Amino acid sequence: MSATKTETKSPCLREVVARSVKQYLDDMGQTPPNDLHDRIIREVERPLVETVLEHTGGNQSKAADILGVTRSTLRTRIKRYGL
Repeated sequence: MSATKTETKSPCLREVVARSVKQYLDDMGQTPPNDLHDRIIREVERPLVETVLEHTGGNQSKAADILGVTRSTLRTRIKRYGL
């Protein structure tokens, strides 16, 4: 089934992240954010790992492949976030 001109395209992940970061910075006003990169990684990584694990039915090998990390790295994240 091909897309028609009346269908709306959902925003790509990059656009969603850019909008969210811009909104966060705007909300901060004159207060400079500290360690923004680390904060974003902490906020995004847990739901990312959790969602991919749910998608794979808890299969860590498949989840690690989808995430592009080793099973060992995935297990570290699972332990870190108590998943």
